[in-house]
Amino acid sequence: SKTDGTTVTLAAEILRKNSETPAPLTWLHADATRKEAQFRNGDEVIGITVRGWKIPAADAGLPMTGVWQLATPVDLSDGDRVRIKLKGDGVGDLRAFTSPLAAFAALSGPAPRIKKKPLAAIAGTVNRKAVLALAPRGRDARLAELYLQSSGTAAAETHARHRQLFEDVLSCRDGRIPTLVTVAWQPRVTRVLARGNWQDESGEVVKPAVPHFLPQLALADGRRANRLDLARWLVSRDNPLTARVTVNRLWKQLFGAGLSAPLTDVGAQGEPPSHPELLDWLAAELTDNAWDIKRMVKLMVSSNTYRQDAVFRDNLKDIDPGNRLLARQSPRRLEAELVRDNALATAGLLVGDIGGPSARPYQPVGYYENINFPLRDYQPHEDDRQYRRGLYMHWQRTFLHPMLANFDAPSREECTADRVVSNTPQQALTLLNDTSFVEAARALAERLVADGNAHNDEQRLTAAYERALARPPTAPERDSLLRLLGVERESYTGRVPDADKLPRNGLHRPPADVDKVELAAWTAVARVILNLHEFITRY
Repeated sequence: SKTDGTTVTLAAEILRKNSETPAPLTWLHADATRKEAQFRNGDEVIGITVRGWKIPAADAGLPMTGVWQLATPVDLSDGDRVRIKLKGDGVGDLRAFTSPLAAFAALSGPAPRIKKKPLAAIAGTVNRKAVLALAPRGRDARLAELYLQSSGTAAAETHARHRQLFEDVLSCRDGRIPTLVTVAWQPRVTRVLARGNWQDESGEVVKPAVPHFLPQLALADGRRANRLDLARWLVSRDNPLTARVTVNRLWKQLFGAGLSAPLTDVGAQGEPPSHPELLDWLAAELTDNAWDIKRMVKLMVSSNTYRQDAVFRDNLKDIDPGNRLLARQSPRRLEAELVRDNALATAGLLVGDIGGPSARPYQPVGYYENINFPLRDYQPHEDDRQYRRGLYMHWQRTFLHPMLANFDAPSREECTADRVVSNTPQQALTLLNDTSFVEAARALAERLVADGNAHNDEQRLTAAYERALARPPTAPERDSLLRLLGVERESYTGRVPDADKLPRNGLHRPPADVDKVELAAWTAVARVILNLHEFITRY
């Protein structure tokens, strides 16, 4: 029980009587009587994830039960111990116990009797008995499954097959597949309004169509066009406009500017493409290959043009100041979401899960104080959702996350195909002081301190530069940062309590045996590296 929602994580390990090294236990499945839905790849996770049991805030104070089922049974001998590690701030009234049987029936109620032939079953020999490893939840099948789960490790092949079938059943979701469903509706009659009078029904009936100067819809039977017809027309080979606009935007994302610079106006009032034949060829490649975006991106990034360096050449200063002839790569600052992603990835914290609800990263306390109707209390996530990609960050209308706002993310009140790029002091202050970036710097410092391949400060600094900037430091950079390291190391040696406070910034915790003074000194160096203009610039 708890006054508000929390996340509970559980780990277990075996301490053998004659071994000093604990052996971790792995889980097949976990579930709970009360849980907050979690998502992965766009679908809700069945049960609870091994990363954590998210308890709903609405159920605070109510009794609830969670069950973790082992992937394979474990044989214990006299003197062996099982150690359970439970993490969850504020959890109270806790009782934990082990059982030789997987008690999922306690979570879902009595299993129904099903008088049908088993859908999937295997026969295995365990203690000279044939066991039905998986079947519908009839009484005999359930008893057979429980017997298998409690039969020890004698039949590894049978257990492996049982696990595969169990996971297959979960992935089937009882035959239910999430899909968007709508109900067909008779379209309304639309007319030309006589003098704008919407009550006058004498005007000519208007049917769905496309502008007359564009390729027309192919409707042989003369029926009324629908949205499927429009979709097919948009991607038709006879209508190259969609493909041209698409590849032009992809080119802008990879090269900094489109082959036709204005992304929102590719018509006669826009700008003619700098390489019209290339634009046509790319559009044809896209349509000829089933609109495979990944293939198109791979095609562009593997080209010699993309793989050029970004070094500015004096002989092109007057000929091509905007690099429209693509004689080099165009450096540009990362977009707001990618700035944070880059820091988390460099620190080894980034979670790359796809899909699901929004993530709530750290945010200044009281940032929503001026929002009314209703008042909002922002609670950042306290599990691995904190480190999800910026694409999934919570987006509050008119109150954009400060980090995103500082790095020119649009407000989303209107379509923004091409973002404004600014260079302000607030950006440097964000990289230096924002909780996410301080935590990323500390996690990077932790990796450097624990790096077994780096035996001195210079090697650690080189490893940091190669990880963050993909190059070694120059001599002036190395000398400057080593001096900073020495100053910070000496300063924190006399302020050990301050060094001890640093790991409390953010959720990530370093190992208990780490040298706190050394970690704090290297964190200061890492903060400088993550604040470099080169770190947030794509070359």
